[in-house]
Amino acid sequence: MKEQISKLLKKVLDKKGIKLSEKEIEQVIEIPPSSELGDYAFPCFFLKEKLKQNPVKIAEEIKTKIPSSEIISSVNSNGSYINFFLNKEKISKELIKEIMTKKDRFGSSDIGKGKKALVEHTSINPNASPHVGRARNAIIGDSIVQILKFLNFKTEVHYYVNDVSKQIAMLVLANADKLNFSQMLKKYIEISEKVSRSQELEKKVFDLLSKFEKGDKKITEKFRRITKTCVNGQAKIFSEVGIKYDYFDYESDYIQPSKKILSEFKKSKKLFTDDYGRLVLNQAGTSVENKMKSPVLVLTRSDGTGLYPLRDIAYTIYKLKRAKKNMIILGEDQKLYFQQLSEALKLLNYSSPEVIHYSFILLKENGKSKKMSTRKGDIVLFEDLLKEAVSKAQKEIEKRKTKGNPKIVAISSIKYSILKNHPNKSILFDMEEALNFEGDTGPYILYSYARASSILKKANRKLKKDFDINKLDKQEFELVKKFLQFNDIVLNSYNSMNPSAIANYSYQLSQLFNEFYHSCPVINSDNENFRLLLVDSFRQVLKNSLSLLGIKTIDEM
Repeated sequence: MKEQISKLLKKVLDKKGIKLSEKEIEQVIEIPPSSELGDYAFPCFFLKEKLKQNPVKIAEEIKTKIPSSEIISSVNSNGSYINFFLNKEKISKELIKEIMTKKDRFGSSDIGKGKKALVEHTSINPNASPHVGRARNAIIGDSIVQILKFLNFKTEVHYYVNDVSKQIAMLVLANADKLNFSQMLKKYIEISEKVSRSQELEKKVFDLLSKFEKGDKKITEKFRRITKTCVNGQAKIFSEVGIKYDYFDYESDYIQPSKKILSEFKKSKKLFTDDYGRLVLNQAGTSVENKMKSPVLVLTRSDGTGLYPLRDIAYTIYKLKRAKKNMIILGEDQKLYFQQLSEALKLLNYSSPEVIHYSFILLKENGKSKKMSTRKGDIVLFEDLLKEAVSKAQKEIEKRKTKGNPKIVAISSIKYSILKNHPNKSILFDMEEALNFEGDTGPYILYSYARASSILKKANRKLKKDFDINKLDKQEFELVKKFLQFNDIVLNSYNSMNPSAIANYSYQLSQLFNEFYHSCPVINSDNENFRLLLVDSFRQVLKNSLSLLGIKTIDEM
């Protein structure tokens, strides 16, 4: 609708000598706070300087020049705004037919057709079962993957396995290569505590890392056994909630390629040896200069073995060569590091991936909040949360005497409670709130879908695709208008890489449907066929919206 209205406005503005593209006009079109004010509104404030007139007078004048259109029933001006009232019946009829035709593709577009996208997400240390805070990375990443696929990008999902790490070396030191995945966390916490109190043990950890990098066969086998156990365990947990990966890329595979990177940096004359004998990259004069006391990126230890940033640069170059659309999900604590990485890539004439930073999920304890820490054991394990959520969902379903799938309900409660928040907003994790089945929650939205399914099942009739609409009730058209917004919501979420817009849309759509349900009888009403089509359209749009969050729908709950 915004596109159509912007076309009409452009014709008028062109004649007045105001050169704006349809896209520029579309970006300022608003949705009024009340339908009494119109369905869409065009503010004229920004035209004041260009036309040297009062915005109220500009609105009155432009209003009279807008050409007639089948989609617009009337246009008026209200102060500095031009308000557009839609031809409700015509738009509703055409939109419902479009939804019924496109079904799972409604709201999609071809902006990704013929293009490849690569998303790296999760990539947590392979040393233990993931906690809820780390799972936020995977849940955001998976939602972004679903959005890209919905927009027809050919999308790859990568998990970067940090196997050349102090965490794995500590587990090797603790002889954890014969443990199963469920035993790793306890062993990791034990050895972390010991290493933190002993310089001798810490030296042994770094000796193990050095041997691994140099290809010591026995040590390499231990590293690989522990890493495999942990990666398989983590992947299994995430697969339980529908999150999957196409590629697991191992940091150790970039030990040799990273050595070539050092020679390239030497050509830039930015590489030097510091007082500790390490090779460091001088980043003075770059965007990080004022953010660091000493603006350098350390690339090797004093013994010449490479550090994580060096291998990460080699890995990032590999990813950039695979796909132009390249994305990575990182915690907010890695903002400065990513800037350093980006500046290093510039020296090699490479761009950096698009980055989505997310804030932490804080643990609520004794009325205070604190960051989760695997090393200290201050965590809520994701697999434990899922088990508890399934148990609670089962009890709720039994109480309601329905046949809903408790696992799907549980997953919706967890994913939605995370995705409804903007990625840059911290979440104070509260188990009871996350598993709440009322209000702004995943289960409430699923219940709205199940309610719509129940109406269609009870009607038990084939819907007529050819229909007429005499007059729409307010609640009917409010629902239709929300359908109209879905395409814009998807594109805005794509452009901002922010799934919370889709989550909030899902909730608002469910609210409008429930208002419609309470105000407009469906079965045996005079408009039964149309209202059933409206109910079916709601189900389809909500299903499409939830799928972008990685949430499945259920017909009973």
